[in-house]
Amino acid sequence: MPPGVRSTIGVEMFGLVVRFDVRPGSEEAFDQLVANTAAQIREKERGTLFYLCHRVQGEPNARIFYELYRDHDAFQAHEVAEHVTDFHAQRKPMMAGPERVEFLDRLDGKGWPVA
Repeated sequence: MPPGVRSTIGVEMFGLVVRFDVRPGSEEAFDQLVANTAAQIREKERGTLFYLCHRVQGEPNARIFYELYRDHDAFQAHEVAEHVTDFHAQRKPMMAGPERVEFLDRLDGKGWPVA
């Protein structure tokens, strides 16, 4: 668990995966926007447990975000945070198409908090 985040034991976490396809030539600007936004998320969002961005191998314009929140309220707080609304406004002209969002239900794996 990231330092400074309270225990999530007994709390239903909330996760999602987002795919962004970046317009060719906008990759560097998009990645810098992500870095700036992620810094704000680390500083200001205690309920955001994971906010990870990945490049897709073999698809230089694709980015996948994995996001895990303490609970649905933490996700809602993230969505309305000024740095997140700014991110969405600034990224729009960099997109090659609409984002794909998939909401996740917890199943099993390594790394989940245990009681």
